[in-house]
Amino acid sequence: MFGWFQGLSPVLQALLATCFTWFLTAAGASAVFFFKTIDRKVLDTMLGFAAGVMIAASYWSLLAPAIQMAADSGGPPWLPATVGFLLGGAFLWGVDKVLPHLHIGYPTEEAEGLKTGWHRSILLVLAITLHNFPEGLAVGVAFGALAAGLPSASLSAAVALAIGIGIQNFPEGTAVSIPLRREGFSRFRSFWYGQLSGMVEPIAGVLGAVAVILIQPILPYALAFAAGAMIFVVVEELIPEAQLKSETNIATVGAMLGFAVMMTLDVALG
Repeated sequence: MFGWFQGLSPVLQALLATCFTWFLTAAGASAVFFFKTIDRKVLDTMLGFAAGVMIAASYWSLLAPAIQMAADSGGPPWLPATVGFLLGGAFLWGVDKVLPHLHIGYPTEEAEGLKTGWHRSILLVLAITLHNFPEGLAVGVAFGALAAGLPSASLSAAVALAIGIGIQNFPEGTAVSIPLRREGFSRFRSFWYGQLSGMVEPIAGVLGAVAVILIQPILPYALAFAAGAMIFVVVEELIPEAQLKSETNIATVGAMLGFAVMMTLDVALG
């Protein structure tokens, strides 16, 4: 089904897959060349959709395979999923406390992480990059799992995950670049910073694939780790941001749609 792609090494597959997700981030960010503002309802729908995709991917593409792999190995099936999941959340929590970053729409003095004199634009990009790292890591770990030759790890499932992450990256890129434009950035700078946020995904993808190939016993933990990191981003940032305004139903509908899309992709392809 995947032709030439199937014959590549898992690391190269992970690189190409995360370059695809980065490309869709850039495609979404390019909307800034056509629109200067974005309706708040549309933005909330986009954020909700991204949250729904990430929640579905965390279970269907990461936690469920981790549990199955642990069961196949004869160990407690819940242990790697639980430990890895909590470690992933703890890792993102620690990075969130240390890495200087600023969320879009907030004044510079409300920047999180260690205090620094970095420019506002750098702090904004770092906030978005923090969100994208777990997504690239998840895709990389999924492709790296193919090297283990386990029945619960399949190319079609890894591809489904990459497609799902890519789909939610398109509105995510738009949700980054247009608010930057509204803050006074030029169209090109808004686009540049919007697509730049997705550049970390190929890096994280390759790191994730290489790590699980070199240390295959950590594979179930790595899958759950990526899931925990993504859920942290969803609960800490995406859902609260999408629910800021009074009309919260639109964000909830977006989350339901995102979950359904990712679940359909994983079940149909995986």
